[in-house]
Amino acid sequence: MTRSLLSVFEEDAGTLTEYTNQLLQAMQRVYGAQNEMCLATQQLSKQLLAYEKQHFALGKGDEEVISTLHYFSKVVDELNILHSELAKQLADTMVLPIIQFREKDLTEVSTLKDLFGLASNEHDVSMAKYSRLPKRKENEKLKAEVAKEVANARRKQHLSSLQYYCALNALQYRKRVAMMEPMLGYTRGQINFFKKGAEMFSKRMDSFLSSVSDMVQSIQGELDAEAEKMRVSQQDLIAVNESVYTPDSDVTSPAINRNLIQKAGYLNLRNKTGLVTTTWERLYFFTQGGNLMCQPRGAVAGGLIQDLDNCSVMAVDCEDRRYCFQITTPTGKAGITLQAESKKEYEEWICAINNISRQIYLTDNPEAAAIKLNQTALQAVTPITSFGKKHEVHHPSQNVRNMENDKIIPSESAGIQDSTQLIAPGTPIQFDIVLPATEFLDQNRGGRRANPFGESEDSSKDEEEDSLLQQMFVVRFLGSMAVQSDETSEVIYEAMRQVLAARAIHNIFRMTESHLMVTSKNLRLIDPQTQVTRTSFELATVTQFAAHQDNRRLIGFVVHLSETLGEESMSAYIFESNTEGEKICYAISLGKEIIEAQKDPEALAQLMKSVPLTNDGKFMLLNDQSEEDGTIHEEGEESEA
Repeated sequence: MTRSLLSVFEEDAGTLTEYTNQLLQAMQRVYGAQNEMCLATQQLSKQLLAYEKQHFALGKGDEEVISTLHYFSKVVDELNILHSELAKQLADTMVLPIIQFREKDLTEVSTLKDLFGLASNEHDVSMAKYSRLPKRKENEKLKAEVAKEVANARRKQHLSSLQYYCALNALQYRKRVAMMEPMLGYTRGQINFFKKGAEMFSKRMDSFLSSVSDMVQSIQGELDAEAEKMRVSQQDLIAVNESVYTPDSDVTSPAINRNLIQKAGYLNLRNKTGLVTTTWERLYFFTQGGNLMCQPRGAVAGGLIQDLDNCSVMAVDCEDRRYCFQITTPTGKAGITLQAESKKEYEEWICAINNISRQIYLTDNPEAAAIKLNQTALQAVTPITSFGKKHEVHHPSQNVRNMENDKIIPSESAGIQDSTQLIAPGTPIQFDIVLPATEFLDQNRGGRRANPFGESEDSSKDEEEDSLLQQMFVVRFLGSMAVQSDETSEVIYEAMRQVLAARAIHNIFRMTESHLMVTSKNLRLIDPQTQVTRTSFELATVTQFAAHQDNRRLIGFVVHLSETLGEESMSAYIFESNTEGEKICYAISLGKEIIEAQKDPEALAQLMKSVPLTNDGKFMLLNDQSEEDGTIHEEGEESEA
């Protein structure tokens, strides 16, 4: 808005400059004509006197003519004096003010505009240098120097902008004075000339000229008052604390608003210029509904950059730059990479995009919905009633298929246990279950890829071919922790609460994306880039699994393992899926049913009749259990094995 308003003032100043030059040319022409009149009358007077010095062959009766011409010469000389006074008055009161207005006021505005542009360019250069600062601590001295350079550039830009804005504001007053003052001088000069020459103008013009003079003095008084007011405001703004100009000054304890449903500000956008080269462009971004918009400098309006509905956002390491985050599309495809200026902006952008991706802005009271969502995530990890208590909805994890009569019998729900009985207080949470995908990349790029877990690719393929169920989902690992019970799905809801609360409290936004392969034998996490199995869980060891009732993309399961010394361990694993968690629960439930049915050929045959099969004889999951809005997704989006 400031730059748009500034462009209006600059356009007005440009139009005023062009008009002032044309007006000055017209006034100089009048002044030139008046000077020519003075020279002409002077020459006329000399020529009249020169008649006497002429030697005419027939010079009889020239005395009367000569005396008359002498009188006319005196009259012309007196008129020449009046014309000279008028020319001097026109030069002082008509031409000089407009020249001073052009050379002083308009030139000052033009000079301040150039200085403002130079200061803005210096600020952009310093910000680009600051944005390229690495995160290594050994460069603290360099960071301090660059931060000081940014602060100086901002101060310089601030001072130049204040002076430029003040000059543009004052120009609006001086313009009115500059337009009327020359004509006031011109009119007065002409009136004085005619009064002395022939008394052609009456005294009725005196009151008009007096009123014009009073108007000019009044405008001048307003200009002086406004100039004083702007000077005081400028002094107050200059006297602010140095931290206002220093970027990321509150990095230790920034005041972060996590309930934003809209956000605007400058970000650095990463652009690929080649196969391995990238550039960063500082642009103005803002959110509008469920869209992320970008408005380049000088543009009238912003354009769509990314649709944020159902997108995910996470922190990333990018070219050794700080405060970078990436927006991922609902299909799991990496979107745009952005860099914020400070830690506060970085975290607020991530929170705002995360809130918008959940379509909170479509609710009746989006601010209250955002506050409720973040309060749920920021609850302390103290024993409270778990998430599942308020809902009496049975999930696939709570149902057991009776293989004899094909009826779904809800299992008897265990009584609501205290959270300390489910998870011990102070249980550590692991936020990264897998290694980065780059560690699995083959260095030779030509040979066969080595499996870090000692598993061969052929054996994995054989397992897949032997499995009656293959279902793949795109998931992101949120955290895992040890639990004390697997008798009820309440332990999964409590684990979800503690993992989300810990991530919010410790500002952990990074999530590792994997492909979750559900088969009739196990659950496998597969690296999406290398297709290497990161880790796997036997389906028989998965004792509980459930999806969150409010956030349908949250899914968790409990793994019950027997240790070598006869001890048993139970761990809860929490994931975020691109689709409904109910679908994953249904796939796991079907896999466990297949395991039970394989023990009885008749039961397996009956199960195969009740569930559709693919062309290669594997179980196919139906999509009629889709989201509440009735949207039907293509099976190929989630079921490629």
